[in-house]
Amino acid sequence: MYLSPYTQKVGHLRSTFANPTPMPSMGFLIASMPLGCNLLGWRGSGGDGAAIIGLFFVFGGMLQVLGSILEWIIGGNTFPFVVFACYSAFWLAMGVTLQPAFNAQAYYAAQAGGTSQFYSSFSFFWIVMALVTFFFLVASVRTNIVFVLVFFFIDLAFIMLMATYWTLAEGKTAIAGKCQKAAGAFIFVFCVFGWYLFLTMILLAVDFPLRLPTGDLSVILKGASERKRAEPKA
Repeated sequence: MYLSPYTQKVGHLRSTFANPTPMPSMGFLIASMPLGCNLLGWRGSGGDGAAIIGLFFVFGGMLQVLGSILEWIIGGNTFPFVVFACYSAFWLAMGVTLQPAFNAQAYYAAQAGGTSQFYSSFSFFWIVMALVTFFFLVASVRTNIVFVLVFFFIDLAFIMLMATYWTLAEGKTAIAGKCQKAAGAFIFVFCVFGWYLFLTMILLAVDFPLRLPTGDLSVILKGASERKRAEPKA
C-alpha cells in the first residue's frame, strides 16, 4: 500500500507519469544515513552533519520537494505527499541552521545566554518533529509493517536528538554524547528499513519477478469507508 499511486481514481495518469515515490524516498535516505553515521562518530566523523550540509539541501530538500509536488499532481497519494513535504522542509531548515551565513548558533554565543540557550531553544524543533512523526506513525498502521518501523525509529531518533540538545544546555555533555549516539543508531536502523522499501519500489518499477514482502496492513486494519460499505443495510 502506497508503494504506487492509486491512478485508477484519476484516469490513466500512470501511463503518462512515472511513480514519483522512490525518488524522494531515495533523497531522504541519502541525507539521513550519513547523518546517522556522523552522530555515531564513525571513522572520526562528527559536527552534527555540517560536513554534509549539501546533502540536506539537495537530496533531503530539493528531491523531496519535487517528490511531494509530483505526488500531489498524480493524486490518490495524499499521505506520501504530506510526508515528503514535511521532511523536505525539515531538511531545508536543518541546512539553513547549520549554514554559517545565517549565524544561528553564533548569534547566541554573543548573547548573555550563550550556546546553552541555543541548545535549549533548538530542542523545541526536535519536539515538534517528533510530534508530527508520531502522527505519521499512527497513520502508517494503515499501510505496511516496513513503513511503521521506519516512522517508529525516525520518531525515536527525533526524541533522542531533543534529549541531546537539552542535556547539552544543562552542561551534561557525557549524557548528551550518549543520547546523540542513540539518535545516530536509530537513524541508521530506520535507513536499513527505508533502503529495503526503496529496493521494493525499484523492483516493482521494472516488473522484476521477485516481490519483496512489506507486510500489508491495510487488509488487517480496514478503513472507515470499507467498514461502512461492509455494514448491513437496514
